[in-house]
Amino acid sequence: MRVMVMVKATKDSEEGIMPSTELLEAMGKYNEELVNAGIMLGGEGLKPSKLGKRVAFDGPGRTVVDGPFAETRELVAGYWLWEVKDMAEAVEWVKRCPNPMLGPSEIEIRPIYEMADFGEAVTPEIAELHDRTREKAANR
Repeated sequence: MRVMVMVKATKDSEEGIMPSTELLEAMGKYNEELVNAGIMLGGEGLKPSKLGKRVAFDGPGRTVVDGPFAETRELVAGYWLWEVKDMAEAVEWVKRCPNPMLGPSEIEIRPIYEMADFGEAVTPEIAELHDRTREKAANR
């Protein structure tokens, strides 16, 4: 199963406080372990939300909202995309992670929908379209 593993933002990450050399080294080694185990498909840290934008949708209307965004605890400061056998394996890997922030922090793990999860709504044409798009993205 694929999961998105999200490092939740903190006041420090939203202020743009950079990690120490020691934390960068620890996270680099952890990422290397994930890659060597065949778990990590991708992942990056995200800049503070003050540098971001949101696009709000309402029917055909689109509204652009500039950051920063309120509720820091609801923001994401970084992510990984992993391929694991089950949620228990993902949890075990997260528990091995160095604390990604200077103080208390949280990491959230969410399963990713697979085409099979959508059942009968997925026609053969839709499945082919999604497979083709995913393959093109993987080859970039």
